Amino acid sequence: MEHLKELIRAVPDFPLPGILFRDVTPLLRDPSGLRQVTDALALRWGGAGVEVVAGVESRGFVFGAPLAMALGVGFVPVRKPGKLPAERISRQYALEYGSNTLELHRDAVDHGQRVLLVDDLLATGGTAKATVELIEELGGAVVGAAFVIELSFLDGRKALDGYDVDALLTY
Repeated sequence: MEHLKELIRAVPDFPLPGILFRDVTPLLRDPSGLRQVTDALALRWGGAGVEVVAGVESRGFVFGAPLAMALGVGFVPVRKPGKLPAERISRQYALEYGSNTLELHRDAVDHGQRVLLVDDLLATGGTAKATVELIEELGGAVVGAAFVIELSFLDGRKALDGYDVDALLTY
């Protein structure tokens, strides 16, 4: 995992002063790094009975879709407002530097379907918690939440108390 940490770029004062942004784009550019992330997540969640992966816009798409393929399951996108064309549900949530809204198609998850949430980063947990609420509103069962990076000092796991949470890298 040290190789992966070397591929994460720290960008100070982005998107606002005082925030140290962990940029995964160098990791995405590196084929062995991207493969290592996919393989590690597949190894961790392969025996969990995942039936569908839900990836959060936008970097959750990048990590979630290949993970879904590796697990042999489908993928559903959790989007920002105005991006999904069919009937949808939405949740507003707080970020460490503002707020936003997420949406999910009403038919994205079947009742009782076992769903793995995937995103690049766990910070305060607001995005992940909103995604869990969307999945559960549709009757899905959240198997867990998988992240490439966790910013442990922001204590985002508290927002996901009671769920299986895993991150490959911790800062």
